[in-house]
Formats: sequence, structure tokens, C-alpha cells
Amino acid sequence: MKYTIIGKNIDVTDAIRNDIEKKLGRMDKFFVIDDDVLCRAVVRSYTVGAKVEITIFTKQMTFRTEVRDNDLYAAVDFAVDKLEDQMRRLKTRMNRHAEKNINLGKALALENFEAFEEEEANDEIVRTKSIHLEPMTIDEAITRMEALGHDFFLYLDIDDDQISVCYRRNDGGYGVIQAENKLA
Repeated sequence: MKYTIIGKNIDVTDAIRNDIEKKLGRMDKFFVIDDDVLCRAVVRSYTVGAKVEITIFTKQMTFRTEVRDNDLYAAVDFAVDKLEDQMRRLKTRMNRHAEKNINLGKALALENFEAFEEEEANDEIVRTKSIHLEPMTIDEAITRMEALGHDFFLYLDIDDDQISVCYRRNDGGYGVIQAENKLA
């Protein structure tokens, strides 16, 4: 796995870099080792505490986690634990739906995971909803999202007829995700 470690409001010392690479080194056993597995860690320092964002890129999937803690090294530990948990859940889903031919095994060595039982309720679809996408501006979409008390809102962008999602970002402000393909 190739590592890129970036510091925001903090200098990434050799001690920090070595600790992050050592703890992320535990993850190597879960990947088929080649040059296509990239890992990016962003370390941010605040007046109180630190935040660690870790993203692992493979051909088939991207794993990402973000952890904020008062101690930088504890945040790294929690982030690695969360990544391992994501992969265990993925393996459980793949085993449960083996007949669907999900082929992540080329990028992930999922046989290295221990069996992990997850409550059925966590994966169960409990509600399905269909909506009519109304053409509107981003400002109208944000207003409706806020009025509903939701963290995201799906709409049809009035300017370019693209399916779009506006969402409230954890660090403040809003974001927009747009589908690249046009409606027929």
C-alpha cells in the first residue's frame, strides 16, 4: 500500500508518520498487495484535539473514515478500527449475497477477516420512498431541506436538468452532488 500523509495546521513529524504507517500497516493483510492500493491520511490539529481522515482507494471500492479526538494517536487507533469494521461488514454482506457475484475479492483479501455477525436489522431496508423530482434552484432545495429537518435533499437542478443532492456538511456549509449522466 502506498501512503500519503498530509498535515493541516500541524507539521507531520517522523514520529506521527511512523505511527500512522505502522497502524495502517495492519491493514495490508486485507488487501492484495499491488501498486493500485493507495492510502491517504489527513491529520488536522485544532486548539482542542485533532482529526484524522483516512481514505483507502482500491480499483473496486473506496474506504473512508473520519475521527476526531482529543489525542491524535487515539484518533488514529479509532480510525483504523473503523476501517476494519467497514471491511468486516462488507465481507458479511458479500457472504450473505454470494449468488450476486460481487467481485471485490480481486482488490481485497477478504478471507483474512474473521467471521463477523451483524444484526439483520442493520442491513434491512425498512422503508422505500418514491418522489417526483421537481426542478428547482439550489437555494430552493436548501430551503426545503432545512424546512424538513433533513441532512440531504434530492432534486432536479433547474439550470441543467441534472439529478442533484444537496447536503449539510459536517464542517459547516452545504455541498452538492450531481449525476454526470443526463435524463433522457
